[in-house]
Amino acid sequence: MLINRRLALATPALLLGMGAARAQGTQLAIATGTTGGVYYPLGGGLANILSRNIPGMSATVETTGGSIANNQLLGAGRVGMIFSQVDASVDAVNGADRFRGRPVKVRAIAVIYTNRMQVVTTTASGITSIEGMKGKRMATGAPGSATEIMAFRLLEAAGIDKDKDFRARERLSPAEGTNAIKDGKLDGYFFVSGIPTSAITDLGASPGITLRMIDHAQYIPKIVEKYGPVYFPEVIPAGTYPGQTVDNHQMSVANILGVLDTMPDALVTQMLETTWKAKAELEQVHAEARNFTLAGQKTAAAGVPWHPAAEAFWKRQGATL
Repeated sequence: MLINRRLALATPALLLGMGAARAQGTQLAIATGTTGGVYYPLGGGLANILSRNIPGMSATVETTGGSIANNQLLGAGRVGMIFSQVDASVDAVNGADRFRGRPVKVRAIAVIYTNRMQVVTTTASGITSIEGMKGKRMATGAPGSATEIMAFRLLEAAGIDKDKDFRARERLSPAEGTNAIKDGKLDGYFFVSGIPTSAITDLGASPGITLRMIDHAQYIPKIVEKYGPVYFPEVIPAGTYPGQTVDNHQMSVANILGVLDTMPDALVTQMLETTWKAKAELEQVHAEARNFTLAGQKTAAAGVPWHPAAEAFWKRQGATL
Protein backbone atom coordinates (compact mmCIF):
# COMPACT_ATOMS: atom_id res chain seq x y z
CA MET A 1 0.00 0.00 0.00
CA LEU A 2 1.17 3.53 -0.69
CA ILE A 3 1.47 6.04 2.12
CA ASN A 4 3.60 9.11 2.42
CA ARG A 5 6.57 9.43 4.74
CA ARG A 6 4.76 11.60 7.26
CA LEU A 7 2.11 8.93 7.73
CA ALA A 8 4.67 6.16 7.92
CA LEU A 9 6.37 7.93 10.83
CA ALA A 10 3.15 8.77 12.68
CA THR A 11 2.30 6.75 15.75
CA PRO A 12 -1.19 5.49 16.53
CA ALA A 13 -1.24 7.53 19.76
CA LEU A 14 -1.16 10.72 17.70
CA LEU A 15 -4.09 9.76 15.56
CA LEU A 16 -7.81 9.88 16.08
CA GLY A 17 -9.07 6.62 17.53
CA MET A 18 -8.36 7.40 21.16
CA GLY A 19 -10.91 8.06 23.86
CA ALA A 20 -13.17 11.10 24.08
CA ALA A 21 -11.11 12.44 26.97
CA ARG A 22 -8.22 13.01 24.57
CA ALA A 23 -10.24 14.39 21.67
CA GLN A 24 -8.92 17.89 22.33
CA GLY A 25 -5.43 18.47 20.96
CA THR A 26 -5.77 15.48 18.67
CA GLN A 27 -4.32 15.03 15.21
CA LEU A 28 -6.61 13.42 12.65
CA ALA A 29 -5.06 11.78 9.62
CA ILE A 30 -7.52 11.50 6.73
CA ALA A 31 -6.60 8.89 4.10
CA THR A 32 -7.63 10.04 0.63
CA GLY A 33 -6.13 8.85 -2.66
CA THR A 34 -3.90 9.95 -5.52
CA THR A 35 -3.47 13.63 -6.31
CA GLY A 36 -5.18 13.24 -9.70
CA GLY A 37 -8.52 12.17 -8.27
CA VAL A 38 -11.34 13.73 -6.22
CA TYR A 39 -10.65 12.24 -2.77
CA TYR A 40 -7.48 14.29 -2.36
CA PRO A 41 -8.88 17.82 -2.93
CA LEU A 42 -12.09 17.05 -1.02
CA GLY A 43 -10.02 15.61 1.81
CA GLY A 44 -8.00 18.82 1.91
CA GLY A 45 -11.16 20.87 2.14
CA LEU A 46 -12.53 18.62 4.87
CA ALA A 47 -9.29 18.76 6.87
CA ASN A 48 -9.32 22.55 6.68
CA ILE A 49 -12.93 22.74 7.88
CA LEU A 50 -12.36 20.39 10.82
CA SER A 51 -9.10 22.05 11.87
CA ARG A 52 -10.63 25.53 11.86
CA ASN A 53 -13.87 24.68 13.59
CA ILE A 54 -13.14 21.96 16.16
CA PRO A 55 -11.05 23.32 19.04
CA GLY A 56 -7.71 21.57 19.40
CA MET A 57 -8.04 19.45 16.25
CA SER A 58 -5.35 19.35 13.62
CA ALA A 59 -6.54 17.36 10.60
CA THR A 60 -4.12 16.43 7.81
CA VAL A 61 -4.56 14.76 4.44
CA GLU A 62 -2.57 11.69 3.48
CA THR A 63 -2.05 10.61 -0.13
CA THR A 64 -2.48 6.87 -0.65
CA GLY A 65 -3.08 4.35 -3.41
CA GLY A 66 -6.81 4.58 -2.73
CA SER A 67 -9.66 2.72 -1.05
CA ILE A 68 -7.99 -0.64 -0.42
CA ALA A 69 -4.98 0.99 1.21
CA ASN A 70 -7.24 3.35 3.15
CA ASN A 71 -9.22 0.52 4.73
CA GLN A 72 -6.01 -1.31 5.58
CA LEU A 73 -4.55 1.80 7.19
CA LEU A 74 -7.73 2.33 9.19
CA GLY A 75 -7.64 -1.26 10.42
CA ALA A 76 -4.01 -0.82 11.47
CA GLY A 77 -4.86 2.31 13.46
CA ARG A 78 -2.65 4.48 11.25
CA VAL A 79 -5.41 6.90 10.22
CA GLY A 80 -8.60 8.08 11.87
CA MET A 81 -10.86 8.67 8.87
CA ILE A 82 -10.98 7.40 5.30
CA PHE A 83 -12.52 8.14 1.97
CA SER A 84 -13.56 4.81 0.49
CA GLN A 85 -15.55 3.16 -2.23
CA VAL A 86 -18.32 1.05 -0.78
CA ASP A 87 -17.13 -2.15 -2.48
CA ALA A 88 -13.71 -1.89 -0.80
CA SER A 89 -15.20 -1.28 2.64
CA VAL A 90 -17.68 -4.15 2.19
CA ASP A 91 -14.73 -6.44 1.48
CA ALA A 92 -12.92 -5.03 4.53
CA VAL A 93 -15.85 -5.65 6.88
CA ASN A 94 -16.36 -9.17 5.51
CA GLY A 95 -12.66 -10.06 5.50
CA ALA A 96 -12.87 -10.82 1.78
CA ASP A 97 -10.41 -10.55 -1.12
CA ARG A 98 -7.49 -8.29 -0.07
CA PHE A 99 -8.76 -8.41 3.53
CA ARG A 100 -8.97 -12.19 3.82
CA GLY A 101 -8.14 -13.11 7.41
CA ARG A 102 -7.84 -9.42 8.39
CA PRO A 103 -11.34 -7.91 8.59
CA VAL A 104 -11.69 -4.23 9.49
CA LYS A 105 -14.57 -2.85 11.54
CA VAL A 106 -15.26 0.06 9.18
CA ARG A 107 -18.32 2.11 9.98
CA ALA A 108 -19.89 4.65 7.63
CA ILE A 109 -20.44 8.18 8.90
CA ALA A 110 -21.60 9.68 5.58
CA VAL A 111 -22.36 8.76 1.98
CA ILE A 112 -20.64 11.53 0.07
CA TYR A 113 -21.00 11.10 -3.73
CA THR A 114 -20.86 8.57 -6.55
CA ASN A 115 -17.63 7.19 -7.97
CA ARG A 116 -17.70 6.54 -11.72
CA MET A 117 -15.69 3.85 -13.49
CA GLN A 118 -14.00 5.77 -16.28
CA VAL A 119 -12.38 3.74 -19.03
CA VAL A 120 -10.15 6.25 -20.78
CA THR A 121 -8.43 6.03 -24.15
CA THR A 122 -7.95 8.08 -27.31
CA THR A 123 -9.14 7.77 -30.89
CA ALA A 124 -5.54 7.07 -31.93
CA SER A 125 -5.52 3.83 -29.91
CA GLY A 126 -8.23 2.26 -32.05
CA ILE A 127 -10.00 0.98 -28.93
CA THR A 128 -13.80 1.25 -29.12
CA SER A 129 -14.87 -1.42 -26.59
CA ILE A 130 -13.64 -3.33 -23.57
CA GLU A 131 -13.07 -6.40 -25.77
CA GLY A 132 -11.01 -4.22 -28.11
CA MET A 133 -8.37 -3.80 -25.42
CA LYS A 134 -6.88 -7.21 -26.13
CA GLY A 135 -3.29 -6.79 -27.21
CA LYS A 136 -3.18 -3.19 -26.00
CA ARG A 137 -1.17 -1.44 -23.28
CA MET A 138 -3.52 -0.62 -20.41
CA ALA A 139 -3.24 0.62 -16.83
CA THR A 140 -5.69 -0.85 -14.31
CA GLY A 141 -5.13 1.55 -11.43
CA ALA A 142 -2.62 2.35 -8.73
CA PRO A 143 -1.58 -0.39 -6.30
CA GLY A 144 -3.88 -0.36 -3.26
CA SER A 145 -6.72 1.29 -5.14
CA ALA A 146 -10.32 0.20 -5.48
CA THR A 147 -9.88 1.04 -9.17
CA GLU A 148 -7.88 -2.18 -9.50
CA ILE A 149 -10.58 -4.35 -8.00
CA MET A 150 -13.37 -2.70 -9.98
CA ALA A 151 -11.32 -2.88 -13.20
CA PHE A 152 -10.58 -6.56 -12.64
CA ARG A 153 -14.26 -7.30 -12.08
CA LEU A 154 -15.20 -5.44 -15.25
CA LEU A 155 -12.56 -7.24 -17.32
CA GLU A 156 -13.68 -10.58 -15.92
CA ALA A 157 -17.28 -9.86 -16.92
CA ALA A 158 -16.10 -8.95 -20.45
CA GLY A 159 -14.17 -12.20 -20.76
CA ILE A 160 -10.72 -10.62 -20.69
CA ASP A 161 -7.84 -12.22 -18.78
CA LYS A 162 -6.06 -9.37 -17.00
CA ASP A 163 -2.79 -11.33 -16.89
CA LYS A 164 -2.71 -12.72 -20.44
CA ASP A 165 -4.76 -10.61 -22.84
CA PHE A 166 -2.91 -7.29 -22.68
CA ARG A 167 0.32 -6.45 -24.46
CA ALA A 168 1.23 -4.77 -21.18
CA ARG A 169 -0.67 -4.03 -17.98
CA GLU A 170 0.58 -1.22 -15.77
CA ARG A 171 -0.45 -0.18 -12.26
CA LEU A 172 -0.59 3.59 -12.57
CA SER A 173 -2.44 6.51 -11.04
CA PRO A 174 -4.59 8.57 -13.45
CA ALA A 175 -1.98 11.34 -13.60
CA GLU A 176 0.70 8.78 -14.45
CA GLY A 177 -1.62 7.16 -17.01
CA THR A 178 -2.30 10.49 -18.69
CA ASN A 179 1.41 11.22 -18.96
CA ALA A 180 2.11 7.75 -20.33
CA ILE A 181 -0.54 8.19 -23.05
CA LYS A 182 0.94 11.58 -23.96
CA ASP A 183 4.37 9.95 -24.23
CA GLY A 184 3.04 7.17 -26.46
CA LYS A 185 3.75 4.48 -23.87
CA LEU A 186 0.13 3.55 -23.01
CA ASP A 187 -3.13 3.08 -24.90
CA GLY A 188 -5.59 3.69 -22.09
CA TYR A 189 -6.40 3.36 -18.41
CA PHE A 190 -9.12 2.64 -15.89
CA PHE A 191 -9.89 5.08 -13.11
CA VAL A 192 -12.72 5.21 -10.59
CA SER A 193 -13.47 8.67 -9.28
CA GLY A 194 -15.91 11.51 -9.17
CA ILE A 195 -16.28 13.76 -12.18
CA PRO A 196 -14.63 15.69 -13.58
CA THR A 197 -11.24 14.17 -12.76
CA SER A 198 -8.32 16.53 -13.31
CA ALA A 199 -6.07 13.93 -14.94
CA ILE A 200 -8.70 13.06 -17.57
CA THR A 201 -9.45 16.73 -18.16
CA ASP A 202 -5.72 17.22 -18.74
CA LEU A 203 -5.62 14.38 -21.26
CA GLY A 204 -8.66 15.64 -23.17
CA ALA A 205 -7.21 19.14 -23.36
CA SER A 206 -3.83 17.98 -24.68
CA PRO A 207 -2.99 19.15 -28.22
CA GLY A 208 -3.23 16.42 -30.84
CA ILE A 209 -5.23 14.07 -28.60
CA THR A 210 -8.93 13.20 -28.96
CA LEU A 211 -10.37 11.63 -25.84
CA ARG A 212 -12.55 8.52 -26.02
CA MET A 213 -14.52 7.13 -23.05
CA ILE A 214 -15.48 3.45 -23.39
CA ASP A 215 -19.04 2.32 -22.55
CA HIS A 216 -19.34 -0.70 -20.25
CA ALA A 217 -22.69 -0.47 -18.41
CA GLN A 218 -23.85 -3.62 -20.20
CA TYR A 219 -21.62 -5.74 -17.92
CA ILE A 220 -23.14 -4.55 -14.64
CA PRO A 221 -25.77 -7.33 -14.26
CA LYS A 222 -23.09 -10.01 -14.54
CA ILE A 223 -20.84 -8.24 -12.04
CA VAL A 224 -23.68 -7.69 -9.55
CA GLU A 225 -24.69 -11.32 -9.83
CA LYS A 226 -21.27 -12.39 -8.56
CA TYR A 227 -20.22 -9.54 -6.26
CA GLY A 228 -23.48 -8.14 -4.91
CA PRO A 229 -25.60 -5.02 -5.53
CA VAL A 230 -22.96 -2.39 -4.83
CA TYR A 231 -22.71 -1.28 -8.49
CA PHE A 232 -25.25 0.56 -10.63
CA PRO A 233 -25.38 2.25 -14.07
CA GLU A 234 -24.90 5.97 -14.59
CA VAL A 235 -24.03 8.29 -17.45
CA ILE A 236 -21.15 10.75 -17.73
CA PRO A 237 -22.73 13.45 -19.93
CA ALA A 238 -21.09 14.51 -23.18
CA GLY A 239 -18.93 17.57 -22.63
CA THR A 240 -17.84 16.60 -19.12
CA TYR A 241 -14.32 16.39 -20.52
CA PRO A 242 -12.64 18.22 -23.41
CA GLY A 243 -13.23 16.29 -26.62
CA GLN A 244 -15.93 14.04 -25.11
CA THR A 245 -18.67 14.32 -27.74
CA VAL A 246 -21.05 11.55 -26.60
CA ASP A 247 -22.52 10.33 -23.32
CA ASN A 248 -20.51 7.62 -21.57
CA HIS A 249 -22.60 4.74 -20.18
CA GLN A 250 -20.66 3.40 -17.24
CA MET A 251 -20.67 1.60 -13.88
CA SER A 252 -20.78 3.48 -10.59
CA VAL A 253 -20.38 2.81 -6.87
CA ALA A 254 -21.04 5.03 -3.85
CA ASN A 255 -18.33 6.62 -1.68
CA ILE A 256 -18.36 6.89 2.08
CA LEU A 257 -16.47 8.60 4.83
CA GLY A 258 -15.50 5.81 7.20
CA VAL A 259 -14.11 5.43 10.72
CA LEU A 260 -13.56 2.54 13.08
CA ASP A 261 -16.40 1.34 15.28
CA THR A 262 -14.38 2.47 18.32
CA MET A 263 -14.46 6.19 17.49
CA PRO A 264 -16.22 8.05 20.34
CA ASP A 265 -19.83 9.02 19.63
CA ALA A 266 -19.31 12.64 20.69
CA LEU A 267 -16.43 13.09 18.28
CA VAL A 268 -18.32 11.59 15.33
CA THR A 269 -21.25 13.88 16.07
CA GLN A 270 -19.01 16.94 16.32
CA MET A 271 -17.28 16.19 13.03
CA LEU A 272 -20.55 15.58 11.19
CA GLU A 273 -22.17 18.73 12.58
CA THR A 274 -19.14 20.75 11.52
CA THR A 275 -18.89 19.21 8.06
CA TRP A 276 -22.61 19.42 7.26
CA LYS A 277 -22.74 23.06 8.30
CA ALA A 278 -19.80 23.82 5.96
CA LYS A 279 -21.13 21.86 2.97
CA ALA A 280 -21.19 24.99 0.77
CA GLU A 281 -17.49 25.45 1.42
CA LEU A 282 -16.78 21.89 0.30
CA GLU A 283 -18.73 22.58 -2.89
CA GLN A 284 -16.26 25.35 -3.68
CA VAL A 285 -13.43 22.83 -3.40
CA HIS A 286 -14.92 20.34 -5.87
CA ALA A 287 -18.24 20.09 -7.69
CA GLU A 288 -18.80 16.52 -6.46
CA ALA A 289 -19.54 17.88 -2.98
CA ARG A 290 -22.89 19.04 -4.40
CA ASN A 291 -23.83 15.35 -4.44
CA PHE A 292 -23.27 15.05 -0.69
CA THR A 293 -26.97 15.26 0.13
CA LEU A 294 -29.44 14.36 2.84
CA ALA A 295 -31.35 12.16 0.38
CA GLY A 296 -28.13 10.26 -0.33
CA GLN A 297 -27.80 9.04 3.27
CA LYS A 298 -29.17 5.55 2.70
CA THR A 299 -28.17 2.35 4.46
CA ALA A 300 -28.19 0.48 1.15
CA ALA A 301 -25.81 3.04 -0.38
CA ALA A 302 -23.47 2.98 2.63
CA GLY A 303 -22.97 -0.76 2.20
CA VAL A 304 -21.40 -1.21 5.64
CA PRO A 305 -22.97 -0.59 9.06
CA TRP A 306 -23.41 2.98 10.23
CA HIS A 307 -21.45 4.26 13.18
CA PRO A 308 -24.23 4.61 15.81
CA ALA A 309 -23.56 8.33 16.29
CA ALA A 310 -23.73 8.93 12.53
CA GLU A 311 -26.97 7.02 12.23
CA ALA A 312 -28.46 9.15 15.02
CA PHE A 313 -27.14 12.36 13.45
CA TRP A 314 -28.64 11.71 10.02
CA LYS A 315 -31.98 10.72 11.50
CA ARG A 316 -32.05 14.02 13.38
CA GLN A 317 -31.46 15.82 10.09
CA GLY A 318 -34.50 14.05 8.61
CA ALA A 319 -32.83 11.31 6.55
CA THR A 320 -34.93 8.16 6.13
CA LEU A 321 -31.85 5.91 5.85
